[in-house]
Amino acid sequence: MNPNILQTIVEKKRKEVSSSKRLRPLDYLVEQLDRAPSVRDFKTALTDSTAISLIAEIKKASPSAGLIRDPFDPIEIALAYEQSGAHAISILTDESFFQGHLDYLSQVRERVSIPILRKDFLIDPYQLVEARVAGADAILLIAEILSPTHLKEMLQKTWDLGMEALVEFYLPENLPWVIQAGPRVIGVNNRDLRTFHTDLKHTLSLRDQIPTSCVLVSESGIRTREDVLQLEAAGVHAILVGESLMRSSHIGESVLHILGQ
Repeated sequence: MNPNILQTIVEKKRKEVSSSKRLRPLDYLVEQLDRAPSVRDFKTALTDSTAISLIAEIKKASPSAGLIRDPFDPIEIALAYEQSGAHAISILTDESFFQGHLDYLSQVRERVSIPILRKDFLIDPYQLVEARVAGADAILLIAEILSPTHLKEMLQKTWDLGMEALVEFYLPENLPWVIQAGPRVIGVNNRDLRTFHTDLKHTLSLRDQIPTSCVLVSESGIRTREDVLQLEAAGVHAILVGESLMRSSHIGESVLHILGQ
């Protein structure tokens, strides 16, 4: 694994965004906003239940794991997630490293009633407008690829578009300025995106430093019901689970198991 994989991804993303702007200028996208489906409340979806909530992820591949699911039908997967009790769905839209596509998000949005989060490496306000036009209700912002000022700007733009943001961080030293940005939903990534090493204890070690006013999401490395119970006991509000569900031959049953149903 390339130790600078995150940097490599971001450099590639800058080129992709520049290309997208040429193909579909921002003015054109803005004109499409009125036609976008109404926003569903991502934050409320994660806090309506007294038990821990699940953001179930649709992810075909990753740099660390390679191809995760084949055959891959995002609509079939999304319907299984919703029918089995997932509270929201995260969709990888990065093409170069995760074999995702923004069209997957649009297709799924038409078929399910729970909120949809665009998971990608978002570095430009253009991508936020792009997400909303595609039907996203929420987006992921990664602290490790944004400066404090840039994060605030991206967060405010997300809210201006009516969406919610899951603001994710890995490095403990980034938490103070993440909190200062004022997010309503904070995610602790248990995977170091620089090396893709994963440790579930990362969320547990940081729990007490995160304001109780924020919805706390633990991301990555969650595979068993025991993992979920450990996080729930620590006061984590929601979990984002992808790879373990995507590898399952019975996705619906795996969702029910991880939720303890």
